[in-house]
Amino acid sequence: KKIVTDQDSPILTYRSPLVSRYASKEMSYNFSDKKKFTTWRKLWIYLAKAEKALGLPITDAQIAEMESHAEDIDFAMAAEEERKLRHDVMAHVHTFAHCCPTAAPIIHLGATSCYVGDNTVSMTIAQINPAVMSFDSLKLLMFVVSLARVIDRLANFAEEYADLPTLGFTHFQPAQLTTVGKRACLWLQDLVMDVRNLERARDDLRFRGVKGTTGTQASFLQLFQGDHDKVEELDKMVTEMAGFKKAYLVTGQTYSRKVDIDCMSTLASLGASVHKICTDIRLLANLKEIEEPFEKEQIGSSAMPYKRNPMRAERCCSLARHLIALMDDPLQTASVQWLERTLDDSANRRISLPESFLTADIILSTLQNITEGLVVYPKVIERHIRHELPFMATENIIMAIVKAGGNRQECHEKIRVLSQEAAAVVKQEGGDNDLLARIQRDPYFAPILGQLDALLDPKTFIGRAPQQVKTFLAEEVRPLLEPYKANMDVKVELVL
Repeated sequence: KKIVTDQDSPILTYRSPLVSRYASKEMSYNFSDKKKFTTWRKLWIYLAKAEKALGLPITDAQIAEMESHAEDIDFAMAAEEERKLRHDVMAHVHTFAHCCPTAAPIIHLGATSCYVGDNTVSMTIAQINPAVMSFDSLKLLMFVVSLARVIDRLANFAEEYADLPTLGFTHFQPAQLTTVGKRACLWLQDLVMDVRNLERARDDLRFRGVKGTTGTQASFLQLFQGDHDKVEELDKMVTEMAGFKKAYLVTGQTYSRKVDIDCMSTLASLGASVHKICTDIRLLANLKEIEEPFEKEQIGSSAMPYKRNPMRAERCCSLARHLIALMDDPLQTASVQWLERTLDDSANRRISLPESFLTADIILSTLQNITEGLVVYPKVIERHIRHELPFMATENIIMAIVKAGGNRQECHEKIRVLSQEAAAVVKQEGGDNDLLARIQRDPYFAPILGQLDALLDPKTFIGRAPQQVKTFLAEEVRPLLEPYKANMDVKVELVL
């Protein structure tokens, strides 16, 4: 029986909450040592296969030996090798060679560390599902499917509440009415832009390829005795084996670190969208108009048992800020790369790249959970409208008086005085807005009293909001979701 020492105990060792508390198992595995180093071995196998096919003296037996040990990594041995060599790639070359003695002479032949390093990052970014080794398969790339599910839920919500009037807010002050569905379309608009950004980043992503130490392919040109065609073919063959259509035509020792900027900027932009959406939900929760899901036994506060804190939306905002802040890392890293490469990118990328993807994974799964259970309180929304609508309806009332033969300036002054009196009741006495009652008591407005209900109908203040919702969903949102229909029914298990 193993005795757990203090040093071994997980409660005495820092573990990133991104992995231990929030992220999905699939995304955590995607950045795991197991996934990383088995991908290294697959890349070495691809290289050996392509070199053999192009005439280098590599045998079927050597390749078969490598393939039979692609998954069984001795991590303890690799760690000991790295402790001695201070080089992670060579440590794993030695570890692979130890279990593949016949293939040992040709493992990593002609390659540099970035052959496995950068190409593995591209493969990790490109495919979330570790069983999928094709760049196009199932389109499980760059969170597009996860984001599509969020958009699908919000689109259904927007459609359901397309014509439910609600107070609009500018500067978080009551403004002209909108609808609950139209406001959701503002959220959707941002997420639709995020899908397009992610799809573009996905489609632009390339393989580093087989480029050698400073990107000149000199080592491979030497291996193939100056045959440029074979070196080009080697690059193409390995690129295709890895599941990519294209490799970067020019690199230094690494692919340009602007590739990381391109990928992470789309995630940071997504973070900004999620933060805005969840901030709106938090504000509306305070107004008691909309709430995120709240479970039967969930506790909102340890001190105040009545509270229903919007903890899911708060988590999204908290992690979205982290996602946005991580964007500074690739910008700084790309700006300070020296000539063909410098190693001060490595430690930073080991943290910033996985954390960006893990964080984006978490906020998307949490936002999906929120959008699948949003609760709307129409009666509260109606009460808030009644409280503010008399002020907003004053222009309609003036126009009605004019149509009934009254004087516009005289009516304006009457309503101005009554509005100030009603505002004083609200602000100084804490009472309700009684402007409508004051208008009904004033003989001046007798000619239009029969019209007041129609003049104060909230649906006459929402403009084309319902029509805009219908058009937006039909022309932009539903067509965008069409390629992802097969993946729409997946629900998330939210770890709270």
